[in-house]
Amino acid sequence: MKKKYRLKVGDEVVVTAGNSKGQSGKIISINRNNDRVTIEDVNIIKKHVKPSATNPQGSISEVEGTVHISNVMFKGKEGNPVRIGYQVNDKGEKVRIEKKSGEVIK
Repeated sequence: MKKKYRLKVGDEVVVTAGNSKGQSGKIISINRNNDRVTIEDVNIIKKHVKPSATNPQGSISEVEGTVHISNVMFKGKEGNPVRIGYQVNDKGEKVRIEKKSGEVIK
């Protein structure tokens, strides 16, 4: 069964712990097997690329590393990290809300 998280791809998040603490960006991908997220322009690592026919020289490229999902929080309206909850709206749809302000997300 697939794990469910309150964060989704495309959400703006803030890193709350680790080497990238305080940085923010959009979620590019979520790895549900390892509970990790890839965030745009956060936790940049250098990756060594082996020489190949198309790239005979080889190179060192910079890519985004992953961050554990417990170390990120949703970025609220003011830019502060906020918790996310769920609520049923007037139409009977389940929507995500910011716990602090009660505003609907998206």
